[in-house]
Amino acid sequence: MRKMLIVVGLLLALCVSAQDNTGYQRPPDALAQLIEAPQTPAMQLSPDKSVMALLDRSDYPSIEELSRPELRIAGLRINPDNFGPSRNIFFVGLRFKSVRDLKEYAVQNLPANLQISNFSFSADGKRAAFLHTQTDRIELWGIDLVTWQAKRLTQKKINATLGNAIAWQSPTSITFLAVAEQPALPPKSRVPQGPIIEENLGKKAPARTYQDLLKNPYDEQQFDFYATAQLCVVSWDGAEKTVGSPAVYLSQSPSPDGKLLLVRRVVRPYSYLVPVNLFPQSVDVMDDNGNIARHLADVPLGDNIPVGFNAVIQGPRSHAWRADQPATVYWVEAQDGGDPKMKATIRDKVYLSTFPFSSTQELIALPLRYGGMTWGNEKNAWVYEQWWSDRKTRTYQIDPSAPAKKKVIFDRSYEDTYTDPGNVVTALNSYGRPAMLIQDNAIFLTGTGASPEGDRPFLDRFDLATGKITRLWRSEAPYFEYVAALVDAKKVSFITSRESPSENPNFYLRTVASKNIVQLTAFPHPYPQIKDVKKQVLKYKREDGVDLTADLYLPPGYKKEDGPLPTFFWAYPQEFKSKDAAGQVSGSPYTFTRISWGSPIYWVVRGYAILDNASIPIVGEGDKEPNDTYIEQLVASAKAAIDYGASLGVVDPKRVGVGGHSYGAFMTANLLAHCDLFKAGIARSGAYNRTLTPFGFQQEERTYWQAPEVYYKMSPFSYADKIKEPILFIHGEADNNPGTFPIQTERFYNAIKGHGGTARYVVLPYESHGYRAKESIMHMMWEMDNLLETYVKGNDMKAKIETK
Repeated sequence: MRKMLIVVGLLLALCVSAQDNTGYQRPPDALAQLIEAPQTPAMQLSPDKSVMALLDRSDYPSIEELSRPELRIAGLRINPDNFGPSRNIFFVGLRFKSVRDLKEYAVQNLPANLQISNFSFSADGKRAAFLHTQTDRIELWGIDLVTWQAKRLTQKKINATLGNAIAWQSPTSITFLAVAEQPALPPKSRVPQGPIIEENLGKKAPARTYQDLLKNPYDEQQFDFYATAQLCVVSWDGAEKTVGSPAVYLSQSPSPDGKLLLVRRVVRPYSYLVPVNLFPQSVDVMDDNGNIARHLADVPLGDNIPVGFNAVIQGPRSHAWRADQPATVYWVEAQDGGDPKMKATIRDKVYLSTFPFSSTQELIALPLRYGGMTWGNEKNAWVYEQWWSDRKTRTYQIDPSAPAKKKVIFDRSYEDTYTDPGNVVTALNSYGRPAMLIQDNAIFLTGTGASPEGDRPFLDRFDLATGKITRLWRSEAPYFEYVAALVDAKKVSFITSRESPSENPNFYLRTVASKNIVQLTAFPHPYPQIKDVKKQVLKYKREDGVDLTADLYLPPGYKKEDGPLPTFFWAYPQEFKSKDAAGQVSGSPYTFTRISWGSPIYWVVRGYAILDNASIPIVGEGDKEPNDTYIEQLVASAKAAIDYGASLGVVDPKRVGVGGHSYGAFMTANLLAHCDLFKAGIARSGAYNRTLTPFGFQQEERTYWQAPEVYYKMSPFSYADKIKEPILFIHGEADNNPGTFPIQTERFYNAIKGHGGTARYVVLPYESHGYRAKESIMHMMWEMDNLLETYVKGNDMKAKIETK
């Protein structure tokens, strides 16, 4: 009797609403060991294709590292101790490997405790540069790839607050942003200077929700102090000069001939409503002494951009250097006021101007919104345009020397992945800039190769004169293999990354004319304990006929006669304008099982079937908007996946848990509110009340006032009284993602609690929208495992009781 009372007491203690200060927990070893597995190095090929840089990835930082000082202003996360971003991802090791003889080279004189970012090769492939981050400064380092010696290139501290801190000016010189010499930042006065006032005098200024904005005049002072930088140039031999005066540089880009600089500088007035990239800007071309060679544009404050996914600013935008000319700037200007709701036959025009910038030339007029350029040579360039409402995309081929004509190369829906022609292969030209790799008047295209049988990456040759496409190579089962780099255009030799469900990715050298392949790397399998996990891509239909897919993972050693398994369903909804596009197969059955920090696949080692990447298409064909029937399509998609998995005998439909991150968390809450398919749910870093994002969210561009019923029905907050299944909420305390303020979870949890629901709310200190600290990730997994074991697998609260 006494034992029964103790157990009942523990169960009641778990059910009451209370603070649960358990401290950071470690999940079962089967999960923790996967988190602690070493990460596969990153690879970057030198421009001359002779060596590969192999960069070792860092482990997860500790919570102590994440808790260090951080300044959150102007949409930025700044480390005030070193004038850099506070949440960077670093490489912690570096070595090189010859592509020809596979010999490895260690670099001498590298700094201790490496924290590498912004790694890049010089255009001739003879040098490399990177930033090395320390607690109190960021340093610029270089590597001689002949002697394999590293050295610090300048004693100045780098200012990487706004990114784009370094750029190659030539193969032997680098432009960089240094911490500016300025008076010390005064301490913040506890006595305010006055109230903070914002005013709008009748001007429409809709804006999506942003985080970490400026809030007061002292924030402006801090922003100026940390973002102001001095532009400098350093040569490999140590010669150094300053260029112009200190300013807040959003970007700095040397011209292809290295004689000029294209700069974007932030100017006042600053805004308390939008992040720094929407502050007013001055766009200029400067010479190497800091003199203005041409003032290109005054970009206004971006708080009055029209609402819509194809909305842009009025006036010049997207300034950049033409890659195949010494010093030619090009840019785009909207012809419809930047408003997608305006009727217009021409939406955008692209202009260019060549040094000394005495004239401006129209390059191309576009019926849709400009989407980018790929430069080739004086006779060849590709221009891209797209339009959101009908998902249209077009590619034009133009002759820059005679721009009156444009030739349509591709005209398609960008939702139609089966017709995706891929991307143009580029290589560094004589100016050291990426441009079309042209061989015998032909270029090369690579892509994922989406098809009804899954992704099959390819390499194609495209004839620039005739438009004929010739397939040179395609990934073949039982591998998933894609082109990582084209090594020799004449011989058509190329490096691929190849993997299979049981073989982790490694790099190989291929030649189209030969079946022989050379293995370049031999990275060990990072997860030997799940090497025998079974994976397949399921294909099934929704009740309205839409084709769906999901990646099914089954535990090692599982046999069908073992019976159906408890199942973890994980997804992220996507909007489409056509059922055909929504039903296309994505992914491949031959990919290696990658496990990122946020993956659901970990639980395959705990005996669950995993339905990952399950299709949740939300379709609105013609004049219909996808979200008008969001709930109906959401539930139908989930039901189709569970029913099909049950028909295979592997999914136990009475023991299915659902989970998702961000928009997937929003999905999870809605599924629990509107159906009884799931035993429990896990919602990480989501938004649940759409009235808190009234000027649009995700792919919904209508405002709350234009579609109030849609906002209400799509908000699981509106149905908090209907959620009876247990739900676990996890949210980063410092979430900086637009729309997913932590208050979204806090208020939703309180609403469920107020109606007697079963919910648990976990706040991860210092974490943003994605989680970084090892302690946070381990604890997240412990929480998720407890919920799944308790409510989905049905272990009668055993997991939680044993931790008390």
